[in-house]
Amino acid sequence: MAITYNDLYLDVRQRLRESGVEASTLEARELVCFGTGKSREELQRDSRLYASPEREAQVRRLVERRMAGEPVAYLIGEWEFYGLPLDISQDVLIPRTDTEVLAEQAIAYIQTLGECRVLDLCAGSGCVGLAIASQAPQARVVLGEIDDSALKICRQNIRRNSLSARVMPIQMDAREKPARSLGEFQCIVSNPPYIPTGDIAGLEASVRDYEPHMALDGGADGMDFYRSIAEQWKEALTPGGRIYFEVGIGQADAVLRLMRSQGFGDLQIIKDHHKIPRVVLGTLCQEI
Repeated sequence: MAITYNDLYLDVRQRLRESGVEASTLEARELVCFGTGKSREELQRDSRLYASPEREAQVRRLVERRMAGEPVAYLIGEWEFYGLPLDISQDVLIPRTDTEVLAEQAIAYIQTLGECRVLDLCAGSGCVGLAIASQAPQARVVLGEIDDSALKICRQNIRRNSLSARVMPIQMDAREKPARSLGEFQCIVSNPPYIPTGDIAGLEASVRDYEPHMALDGGADGMDFYRSIAEQWKEALTPGGRIYFEVGIGQADAVLRLMRSQGFGDLQIIKDHHKIPRVVLGTLCQEI
């Protein structure tokens, strides 16, 4: 029986809702748009038209994969972060709304600096660094990432958002000391792997079974990358420069103490929109 695009969308939304998908409205729209090859505007325009059986079948197949746990961002190959469209693959984490707090806090600071250099360390898709570059045109941004496949996604996203003139992807390992040739930065932002190794098996299936463990595993206590970055990467900061970290639930105080022990001052903890401590920032004390 033929079905209109609007009824197809409503069916998908209801199916997702009944399965407990929190963002059922958003996900239904994205699945129907992708499965039918329509933009959001075209879906709205054609809402009363009938979908072909082939297009309906494609949407239904996508929904079944979503019901099996596969995240929508991986199904459609893209996601939005801070208003930017981004290519996404299973080689990178899916950008979360919570991470926009990290970008927001760093952007507010960087916009006060004038011309500056910013490093997004453990960049993944490049979402945070690209958000900064889009909002701070005086900043030159380096996306630092160790994984070749993730760096490929970074390059795609730089081009997609027309930021090639001010954003550069470079392969680097956050657990090693920075090369002197990298130069200095006025700000480092990082959303590093921070899930304790033993907790990964208990993560939600859509994360555990699909997202790259390399981007999740923060070592036995989840703190390996915070230690490496705070201890070694302060060498890549100008005196008075800042580091902004995203942190996991329950990690903020430990990260703050670690940063204090490494000579950072003006330390702050920022909560996300759910009132969970999400960002820790600190300023590298100036040499006297």
